[in-house]
Amino acid sequence: MDTRFLETFLMAVDHGSIAETARRLDLTAAAIAKRIRALESEIGAVLVTRSGRTIRPTEAGAAIVEHARRFLIEARDFKSIAATDRPSGQLRVGTFQSALSGLLPDILALMGENYPQIDVHVAGGTSSELYRKVLDGDDLDLAIIAEPPFAIPKSCHWRLLREEPLVLLTKTAAASRKPHAILASEPFIRLDRNVWPGRLVDGYLRKAGIRPRERFEIEGGAAAAIAVMVDRGLGVSIVPDWAPPWPEGLSLAKLPLPGAASFARRIGVVWARGSLRIRVVHAFLEQAEAAHGPARKNAVRERGRDSR
Repeated sequence: MDTRFLETFLMAVDHGSIAETARRLDLTAAAIAKRIRALESEIGAVLVTRSGRTIRPTEAGAAIVEHARRFLIEARDFKSIAATDRPSGQLRVGTFQSALSGLLPDILALMGENYPQIDVHVAGGTSSELYRKVLDGDDLDLAIIAEPPFAIPKSCHWRLLREEPLVLLTKTAAASRKPHAILASEPFIRLDRNVWPGRLVDGYLRKAGIRPRERFEIEGGAAAAIAVMVDRGLGVSIVPDWAPPWPEGLSLAKLPLPGAASFARRIGVVWARGSLRIRVVHAFLEQAEAAHGPARKNAVRERGRDSR
């Protein structure tokens, strides 16, 4: 059975559209339909039904969906398990938005140079979402996330990449004032308290005894959007000093916050100890260290060690 046909079938079911599946796979709609028909012929059952521009699985198609997902996960592991010289196979990496633009590109560039035989797939999400996917083990092999506000279980490992202190974002014109005075007088744009960086901000404000005049709370922790809002004069904010690039063309000041040392956002990689793709995970960690280790003067610290 050609695994490409199964992958095409699952993508079509997930998106409910032949056209969208064709776009994502860079194929024609006719090629997608041909793959699905070939799979139906091999299995001996009709798997999807069309209604206008949408498709949905038939009873037979729905019955094999989860089995197909598990089969593909196992199939992807075969190459990694069988490799005896250099790590190869697929690596599924998750990352949150600012790391996607600020940390991951340099790592992927080195991966392409040193491990071209590793096929890297990248997924986005919040740190908490990505963390759960790594723990579940079905969707991600590792993720670049903010350090959780709780102990990571022994089934996983964590490696620090970067520490990002909290900074006060203001319009450049306000930079001469003291940070706490600014927070006490200006409208405040808050990171979502449901995401981990938002909890750091909330913890700092509580410790400092500051109750800002909240104007907005941005769901999902879209810090780049908050930076634009501050530039437009909508308020001030506290955000982690994330790795560049920042949005261009903004007039902002990033002011250090007194007493904020213990509230820095720690960015790192989390992965499962027992991963069948541990060799490709190690290859990624090696390139992550090469890309970002020197900037931290080798200050990488690790919870636990893998048995290699």
